[in-house]
Amino acid sequence: MSTPQLKTIAFDADDTLWRNEDLFHSSQDYFVQMLEKYHSKEYILEHLNSIQIANLSNFGYGIKGFTLSMIETAISLTEGRITGYEIHEIITLAKQMVASPVELLPGVEELLQSLQGRCQLMVITKGDLLDQEGKLARSGLAQYFDLYEVVSNKKESNYQRLFERLQLKPSETLMIGNSLRSDILPVLNVGGHALHIPYHTTWSHEQVTQAELDAYQPIATVRSAEDVLSWLDAHFSM
Repeated sequence: MSTPQLKTIAFDADDTLWRNEDLFHSSQDYFVQMLEKYHSKEYILEHLNSIQIANLSNFGYGIKGFTLSMIETAISLTEGRITGYEIHEIITLAKQMVASPVELLPGVEELLQSLQGRCQLMVITKGDLLDQEGKLARSGLAQYFDLYEVVSNKKESNYQRLFERLQLKPSETLMIGNSLRSDILPVLNVGGHALHIPYHTTWSHEQVTQAELDAYQPIATVRSAEDVLSWLDAHFSM
């Protein structure tokens, strides 16, 4: 059997190229401290998570939607007793998140340096356009990518439209990412290739059940970006 040829490798951004979920966790911890005089940590986080998910169709993914969900949660859980000063604290927290330094994950830049010129490199990420563009600029990685796409969601239909618009053949395209729900399963479903690099923490909305995974086993997985190049060389020609 001949080795499949890759012409395009697409990377997820958050928690694949750089750390991101840790920032949300630290912000959540601060938010919980603000509201612990009203409710338990577990109840606050459960309520915030449910409001975030309910708000995805209104505000999408990213820091801005997260901030609005924190404000809505604070008003709801305090029955309107949250002060203007405390809401200002939440907004200040969001601004700090947007301006936070970008911390690359181990081996990412070395991997991109090795792949540049061997095939087309791109980013496919979801979230707020301004925030995602800002992170790419601060990361110093923009020079390695031929294409950068920010989408509202990562469902099969989003990938199909994107591949058609960019004239990418799924059979010649690999998606690399940390989220099974967003980066791996939908790409496999449209005929593309996918490589999973797990991150140490994943938002509950991005997790999948074992029953969902059973139809796809085995999922191609490596431990980190440092292991990607040897995996690619063993499975594809470029």
